[in-house]
Amino acid sequence: MSTTNPRTTYPGSLTDVAGIEVGHFTETRRPTGCSVVMARDGAVAGVDVRGAAPGTRETDLLQPANLVDKVHAIVLSGGSAWGLDAASGVMRWLEENHIGLSTGYGLVPIVPAAVVFDLGVGDSSIRPDAQAGYQACLAASRQPPAQGNVGAGTGALVGKLFGMPRAMKGGIGTSSLCVEGITVAALIVCNAVGDVIDPTTGQVIAGARTADGKALLGSRDAMVKGELPQNLLAGTNTTIGVVATDAVLTKPQAQRLAQVSHDGLARAINPVHTMLDGDTLFALATGHSGKSASMLLLATLAAEVTARAVVNAVRAAQGITVDTQNWPAAADLTNPTI
Repeated sequence: MSTTNPRTTYPGSLTDVAGIEVGHFTETRRPTGCSVVMARDGAVAGVDVRGAAPGTRETDLLQPANLVDKVHAIVLSGGSAWGLDAASGVMRWLEENHIGLSTGYGLVPIVPAAVVFDLGVGDSSIRPDAQAGYQACLAASRQPPAQGNVGAGTGALVGKLFGMPRAMKGGIGTSSLCVEGITVAALIVCNAVGDVIDPTTGQVIAGARTADGKALLGSRDAMVKGELPQNLLAGTNTTIGVVATDAVLTKPQAQRLAQVSHDGLARAINPVHTMLDGDTLFALATGHSGKSASMLLLATLAAEVTARAVVNAVRAAQGITVDTQNWPAAADLTNPTI
């Protein structure tokens, strides 16, 4: 039996990185929303898409060989592809506040985005839009952001391999580490098809439940024993997020940081990077520390904070009931063991 307290979370947040602000917009009409990660001074950025069913915007420009080297915000949103519209509202807010790439014909804010599919939770006609993105900017601050059922994590679910009725509540989580004056942090929206595992204990803490809904099934073990998952629509799951550091990085290094951050997803989610997920991670480097660091150190910290943020996302989540369907959170199970 696990001795881990299901309400225990890892410390730190993305806003511990100097130059980063986070804001949430949480829709009140159904469980959905969006979150913005803002870098007013611009941040060197990279991206890595591992899931086979992503929903993204402005990711090609982040490739190291392409021209633009800095972004001004990253949007994480619910609403599937509809939620990409939230980035337009973020662009509008940034332009109004004189933030963007100078072109000689006005400022163009650079705002990549990624989305999760949460249309199966409530009225699917209600999605984050441009105004939602604008409201997230108004809420952005250097304060530690709320976690769980807020922003892009509001309608997130995990553990859907054996059907939506046996899933559990996902959410948004964050964590940070500081070593030798360099801070690395992550903000992750966990809407995974797989289970969430605390790497520290090796215990499944949220995911597919047993048929009676009272305990965790353990998706990996169930499939190894021959229990077959249900057929699910591709793209209806996804884990997305931002890893940021105040270290000085080049654009190729930022892309590499995004790539290795997926190691953290692999530690905390099983299965991960499936044909049913659109797993996408962005990396930001503000350079505010004025220091360089070895990529080995940065990669180690990035993977760790990513895994911790995934755990925090489900531990901070609260169970919800929508249209008579109940999805409990990790803290709701009386026997959170396999």
